[in-house]
Amino acid sequence: MPVGRSVHVRVPATSANLGPGFDTLGLALNVHDELEVVATESGVTVEVSGVGAAGDPEGAVPTDESNLVARAALHVFDRVGVEAPGLALKATNSIPHGRGMGSSGAAIVSGVLAAKGLLAGIVDVSDTDVLRYATELEGHPDNVAPAIFGGLTIAWVDESGPRHKQLAVHRGVSLLVAVPEATMSTKLARSLQPDAVPHADAVFNLSRSALLVAALTQSPELLLDATEDRLHQAYRASAMPETSALIGDLRAAGHAAVVSGAGPSVLVLASDPAARLEAAAIVEQRPAGWHARLLAVDIRGGMVEPIPSSTAA
Repeated sequence: MPVGRSVHVRVPATSANLGPGFDTLGLALNVHDELEVVATESGVTVEVSGVGAAGDPEGAVPTDESNLVARAALHVFDRVGVEAPGLALKATNSIPHGRGMGSSGAAIVSGVLAAKGLLAGIVDVSDTDVLRYATELEGHPDNVAPAIFGGLTIAWVDESGPRHKQLAVHRGVSLLVAVPEATMSTKLARSLQPDAVPHADAVFNLSRSALLVAALTQSPELLLDATEDRLHQAYRASAMPETSALIGDLRAAGHAAVVSGAGPSVLVLASDPAARLEAAAIVEQRPAGWHARLLAVDIRGGMVEPIPSSTAA
């Protein structure tokens, strides 16, 4: 690995589950973390600006080899059997932490893509490898798949490992994410899930998740029915009552609102721009602490490109 080789990485936020699609469906959002990585002689250093920087009232991320981006990059070098160089990372973060917008998945994908870029010409790391290595660290592919590939993704795991199918979202779908000041632990959210669910609830979600794929790709007018869920949101409601109340108000007004990822943010899948503005008005009427972000689907996914040596940091 030549010292001084450097790459630039850009990875989108994601919203997973999408109501009935628990641990299966994910959507890439046009909020991005960016990263520059330079191969050095030894050691790991991390410089952070934006979310997670020193002084962030919600907590700073580590600036050594324990940083999640650095851990992901080092994981790839280990998996391909190449001795890792030193790494100098400069991260510019925009994805909120602990809000259900895929910040940890984005960090992992950033590190994996950075290693892929640094290894170019030495070891070929395929898209399949990127998904596999990211899933090994994240634990499940529903968040990392849209961060890697963009758009709407269906993710599953078979005997060969994690797999995905990318789909284009209907141009009539408009996105809104209602972001609160409060955070939510993904580990806590997942701990509230029961080990088993009633047969009728499983069948209910099978029908709605199939309908949701059709609604997002062909028939946005079906989004309200398609985002009904009985597998996870009700079980987690006690841990985020304000989120649950907002979803109830939005759905009562006819808006397809769901928990974004593990929460506490709320994703609204609007069937047209006017409906999205109506949903935003409902969000802005909440007590202080909530704000509506009008977003779009990121169709490109994670990107990595070399930085010419004359411009490298």
